[in-house]
Amino acid sequence: MQIKKLSYISLLASSLVVAESTNSSSLLTDILFYREDNLILLPFAYSSESMGTGGGMAAIVQGFLQPQTTLILSAFGGLKKDVVINGTKESEYTRGGFYYLDNVRIPGSERFFFSSYGYLTTIAEQNFYFDSTHESSDKDVLNSPATNNMLTGTFSYVLPWGEGIDNPGGLYEIKDGFVVGREDAGGGMPFVTGRTSVGFTAFYHHQKIDNYIDALGVGIDVPKEWNSTGLRVFMSHDNTDFDDNPSRGYSFFLQYSKDFGKYESLQSWDFLEFKASKYFELDTFSFTRQNVLALNFWTAYSFSWENNNEYLPGIDAHRPPMWEGPRLGGFVRMRGYDANRFADKAAIYATAEYRAVLDYNPIKDGTFGEWAAENIPIDWFQVVGFVEAGRVHDRYNTELLSDMKYDVGISLRALAAELPVRIDVAYGDEGVEAWVMVRHPFDF
Repeated sequence: MQIKKLSYISLLASSLVVAESTNSSSLLTDILFYREDNLILLPFAYSSESMGTGGGMAAIVQGFLQPQTTLILSAFGGLKKDVVINGTKESEYTRGGFYYLDNVRIPGSERFFFSSYGYLTTIAEQNFYFDSTHESSDKDVLNSPATNNMLTGTFSYVLPWGEGIDNPGGLYEIKDGFVVGREDAGGGMPFVTGRTSVGFTAFYHHQKIDNYIDALGVGIDVPKEWNSTGLRVFMSHDNTDFDDNPSRGYSFFLQYSKDFGKYESLQSWDFLEFKASKYFELDTFSFTRQNVLALNFWTAYSFSWENNNEYLPGIDAHRPPMWEGPRLGGFVRMRGYDANRFADKAAIYATAEYRAVLDYNPIKDGTFGEWAAENIPIDWFQVVGFVEAGRVHDRYNTELLSDMKYDVGISLRALAAELPVRIDVAYGDEGVEAWVMVRHPFDF
């Protein structure tokens, strides 16, 4: 079976810089690990129809400034790629950089934390779906070089409830990729046990599309630039044994996002989202170290989205940008479809994953030599099978549960430098998609 599209992202660049491609030929991931104490350097290479051929370098610093803080830096670039821009054949290349600073305790406080991420990228050929309704065709796609810039800052407060009383920073002891001393954790009464946080995020996103004349072949005037600036407010509750790789317990997340239409934003918009996950620890086999059934549900609704009123031809008034709002498709939800393939006023989604950590680890058992066993920070490999279902609709009603989109897939994951890294391959009714990403999809 031919993979229709293959998307690559720096293994350390979280969920923030995605490139879609068509009929990609190959993908080369990590070629070397370098580790010294809490610093890990990770060169990588890629080849895809979207980004062309190139490579880069990423770095992880665990315990940066404070024991619970992680810093991730990544930079990448590629060779020039031939593309068509407004009817003219030109050469473009992918380049960019990314940073992620997570969980910095604000000086003088035990419970206030700050996180931030940002990136500057130019993608040689990106896919845009301006008609993204449930009934839309994947042929109605605009391919264009695009610039994507993002900056966010998050302030969170860990409430003095449950585990937040004695461990607001969420520090755990990890041995061989598994949490230690948490045998009784996971589950229990919400807010009585577990860790609960509230906070807000300020964000800015800029997107510039180069190929805008006669978009989609029907003369729709797409926005050449889409700026969005706003705030999110959220509540997060984690009641699992290990937030990075849970084996039991549950978590849920509620967030409201709003762009007020100020500071050069294209238009105002908002949306509300809710996510819940549940984990069941299962019996192991002779060849596995851990077996888990993981379930996830997500739903979203945009109060502002006006389906019967247009800001521009083909762009509904007060709809969130294509990278925001009630949307499906990509490396998080409906992985058998292109990134941001479906979007509308309302969305619903559910998935089940069977996660099995293998007893076999050729890195640690010395297959590749003593140097690899001591210096390549891969603690385990995990095989995952998953199924997904979801739909978008112009109203939040029972129609969301009818004629849903489905996909199935398999994933190979590894705990590298104490972060899950995954390669997902999923099949839906529009073809096969493959994604390379960090963290489990439920974490986004």
